[in-house]
Amino acid sequence: MIAMKESVTHRRKTGRPLSFDRDAALEKAMLAFWESGYETTSISDLTAAMGVTAPSIYAAFGDKKRLFLEALRRYAGDPADLEDIFDRAPTAREAVSRMLENAAKLFTGDLTPRGCLLASAVATGSKDAADVRDAAAQERRAIQQIVARRITRDVEHGLLPQTTRADVLANLAITVTQGMSVLARDGADRETLLDVARAAMVGWPPPGS
Repeated sequence: MIAMKESVTHRRKTGRPLSFDRDAALEKAMLAFWESGYETTSISDLTAAMGVTAPSIYAAFGDKKRLFLEALRRYAGDPADLEDIFDRAPTAREAVSRMLENAAKLFTGDLTPRGCLLASAVATGSKDAADVRDAAAQERRAIQQIVARRITRDVEHGLLPQTTRADVLANLAITVTQGMSVLARDGADRETLLDVARAAMVGWPPPGS
């Protein structure tokens, strides 16, 4: 959610070598899903976006659902990287502030679709897409837990009041991020989202209070 991460190189165990750049094709698939959503993006849409044939997609990624889940993981990045960013930040407040500001910039990028793939690609859907929605929810929960752990650490170190509810503040950060995605999809510009990000931090207890 903070930034897209480069995915690890995948190797095929059997069969002929791929005739295309798998990583580049996955990036294009991610952008297609990000733009149009999981269920409304057809295999035809994906072949056009990725520049490969349908049989090549099935051979390299499996079915559309597997391709989407891999694209989702690419978008979300490695949770360990996010945890490291939060661990190295001076305070949880500063880490969350940076997260929201980065989200505002990502959601209004010139080279990517507007909004957040985690929020928009699976916002609605049929029962057949329930496991896909669950996967997106799991990614959000993983982020929430990283934020909550960092807040808890600040409480333990006296940087935040003992009465601070780490889970509530972490949920606030996720809620604001997802709301900013909706605003971006509705056409809000970057400065509007940055204003929302700054306003969201007003409700946080100041360090050392």
